[in-house]
Amino acid sequence: MSAPAVLKILEKNVKEDAGLIAILEDIQANYGYLPKEALEIVAEKTGYPLLDIFGVATFYKSFSLKPRGEHLISVCLGTACHVRSAPVVVEEFERQLGIKVGETTPDNEFSLETAACLGACALGPIVVVDGRYFSNVDTSEVKRIIKKARTGLDKVTVKADQRIFPVEVSCSKCNHSLMDSSHLIDGYPSIKVTMSFSDLHGWLALSSLYGSYNVSSEYEIPGEMIVNIFCPHCHAELLGAADCADCSAPMIPMIVRGGGVVQICSRKGCKGHMLDLNGVNL
Repeated sequence: MSAPAVLKILEKNVKEDAGLIAILEDIQANYGYLPKEALEIVAEKTGYPLLDIFGVATFYKSFSLKPRGEHLISVCLGTACHVRSAPVVVEEFERQLGIKVGETTPDNEFSLETAACLGACALGPIVVVDGRYFSNVDTSEVKRIIKKARTGLDKVTVKADQRIFPVEVSCSKCNHSLMDSSHLIDGYPSIKVTMSFSDLHGWLALSSLYGSYNVSSEYEIPGEMIVNIFCPHCHAELLGAADCADCSAPMIPMIVRGGGVVQICSRKGCKGHMLDLNGVNL
């Protein structure tokens, strides 16, 4: 571990007046986990008690105190998933990967973890791979899930995939356009909104290509975090009447120019979305 690298991260975040979570996110992005020595430096330089820093690092599932593999598999063992045979699903992952829960494969490709609850109880057993939710998983699907992680989850080529096309949207509350031509994603104007999570509040830009999941944001969003989305013009929170069919998080509605509504999941990493053009669901 390089102390100068940690000091550089601290210097950048102090200039941006960022909080502890942003500091830990940058450290983990740099090392792939949170080294104990790095946390000790953070405590020394910021004045945060080391106990509080470890508390934050262990509270959020997106943080890890030890190195993880390239792909992180997390199986929910909450009550609802447990009674639907989630422990058997865990055993099948252990058998297929040749490791136990809490371990990483020798080639550092996969790490396997369990979680007390992943927030989608009605759809259990739930498995999350690199932020992508798989619902109602049984042992017969384990091999397929591992293969999808290796080949690329929801891998698409924007220019070649005809299922991906641009949309122009506006706020579902004030009908003001949410398009930002000064911030391009995938070569098109992005959908610019404001977001909040934990104690952070900043901008979020989404690809306007329906079927693309590319985003950029003022602050790095921890994996599996549900964010609150607001219109940058009327400042109203954008909330739909339905929850995501994949993970049960609230859906975010936006009006499509020409008629219709697009809804996207508010949970980081979930690919749940729906496009309703004049009553035709896509």
